[in-house]
Amino acid sequence: MSAELLVNVGPRETRAALLENSSLQEVHIERPGRRGIVGNIYKGKVSRVLPGMQAAFIDVGLERTAFLHVADIALARPDETVVGLPPVDDIRRLVSQGDELLVQVVKDPMGTKGARLTTFVALPSRYLVYMPRGEGIGVSARIEGEPVRLGLKSKLASLLPPQAPGGYIVRTAAVGAHDDGLREDVAYLEKLWRHVREKAANLPAGSSVHEDLPLPLRVLRDELGTTVSRVLVDSPVVHASMREFAQTFLPGSPVSIELYTGPRPLFDLHSVEEELERALERKVALKSGGHLIIDQTESMTTIDVNTGAYVGHRNLEETIFRTNLEAAVAIAHQLRLRNLGGIIIIDFIDMTDASHRRQVVQALETALAADRAQTHIASLSPLGLVEMTRKRTRDSLEHQLCSPCPTCEGRGFVKTLETVAHEIFRELVRQGRQFGSRELLVLASQTVVDHLLENESTSIAELEQQVSRPIRVRAESLYGVDQFDVVLV
Repeated sequence: MSAELLVNVGPRETRAALLENSSLQEVHIERPGRRGIVGNIYKGKVSRVLPGMQAAFIDVGLERTAFLHVADIALARPDETVVGLPPVDDIRRLVSQGDELLVQVVKDPMGTKGARLTTFVALPSRYLVYMPRGEGIGVSARIEGEPVRLGLKSKLASLLPPQAPGGYIVRTAAVGAHDDGLREDVAYLEKLWRHVREKAANLPAGSSVHEDLPLPLRVLRDELGTTVSRVLVDSPVVHASMREFAQTFLPGSPVSIELYTGPRPLFDLHSVEEELERALERKVALKSGGHLIIDQTESMTTIDVNTGAYVGHRNLEETIFRTNLEAAVAIAHQLRLRNLGGIIIIDFIDMTDASHRRQVVQALETALAADRAQTHIASLSPLGLVEMTRKRTRDSLEHQLCSPCPTCEGRGFVKTLETVAHEIFRELVRQGRQFGSRELLVLASQTVVDHLLENESTSIAELEQQVSRPIRVRAESLYGVDQFDVVLV
């Protein structure tokens, strides 16, 4: 499977798109005001301890205090390694208000929630992830084959100095890497950790100690060891920095980093802009004629599968089975593209054949195997729903690019014209009975005014008699459909 990485650099926005077999799989967006902070290290100060939640709020200098759960607190020994977290029945035994901690962000702030923190610091390089407060050697779950995994473990173990503090995770890029490359990574990570500790010791609480790489360099570090065969970037400055980074930290990489200078925008050339527009739509069409309906809420994401125009060629059960199989693959793609996380409920079309239900769940699991985010699928519920979770570390594509509708305030619907008209009538009666005036003036949107004049003129005439004064209506261009005012004139 061939993959390409496209990097588009704008005046105040950088975007990176990962394409596999010319199909858009992932999009990363970085803006100055909303740059992701996952991986950043801060010197924080405990502002509040919550024993009931076994958590603490940490001031790290961000707009909102960050959240630290007891399970993410390392009990460091003098050599800064950890053998494991002993049972703790009270977080107050570990931290107190005013304590200073070195913490790392594992989840970006989302909505009204602050960032999620850990004290188990992890520093990534091209081949390895170093955990100063961990121990042992692990291997990325994406590396398959037990002989390969054991070989990488033993190779790294032979390169580490005796009694080396901390733990390591071998990344997918390390498959086929030379000993010199792994040795250089170990030296780089140890030097970086010393720099972090020294800098933290001289900074006040609430300060940034270490920031992750900017988006173009970060995607190079994370993607070049996978199936990416070519990188295209449309900025000469960023192209130069990416080539320098690759030569320094990724020597010998066969991936070509090219400067795109064509007349058409880079994302237009590869239809990425069209895919992004479709990824913000609620309805996703399937090739068979069926479709998905994706609704993202505060607590969960729901996905409904429908046959739509697909009628099949055999029988109803076969039609439903084929639609669900296609939907399973499409859902895995949409979860990755839209970066949907948390609890996800999938309502596949009801199937009576038990083997069909198993095959659909297996197809979903297979399609999710390429997703770098951790997923867990529960079995079908008694109601025929597939319940799953997907690890969420940053905002979804919708939350990054969109804001709640100012008219409906994010509800997804507005009141009908008839409903608004009756609310206006009740307000006219209320104002007319309580206050005296020459006339009553209704201010509303143009569509509501048109409805009142065209369909409710008789009702307005009756109300004029009831309140014993004339009623006028006037359009306000800035009013939404369900906004109105009754003014005493």
